[in-house]
Amino acid sequence: MLVQQILKSKTTEGVYSVPSDATVADAVKILAEKRVGTVVVSDDGGETAAGILSERDIVRELARHGNECLGSSVSKYMTRKLITGTIQMAVSDVLQAMTDGRFRHMPIIDDGKMIGIITLGDVVKAQLTELAMEKDALEGMIMGH
Repeated sequence: MLVQQILKSKTTEGVYSVPSDATVADAVKILAEKRVGTVVVSDDGGETAAGILSERDIVRELARHGNECLGSSVSKYMTRKLITGTIQMAVSDVLQAMTDGRFRHMPIIDDGKMIGIITLGDVVKAQLTELAMEKDALEGMIMGH
């Protein structure tokens, strides 16, 4: 299965982003309202990413600095070195990159623009769907269907 198949099946559209000068509190509001685990930091409306800020990043900074981090800009705490994927990547390659890099959200780039985010949950769901289809096919072959 390829990343493009996962993107087609997702119910949320696009990428939620904030500009680099937005506050962490602004990002938290989007995370809560949209029920997502990450926002992309982008100064061009989400076409390219300067970084990514996740719930985990925010919790870590709350533990270190308390509520004062909520007034800081997201650029202070975002992950700057992004690992991105393409629509032609195999889901297994995405899973391997996420496991090796210990992250749960991967921006997907197509034609130089960010078109979506793949989550670890998306990848696991796709893998389970693929396994179920293989199981059904094998059972069909065994039963002679």
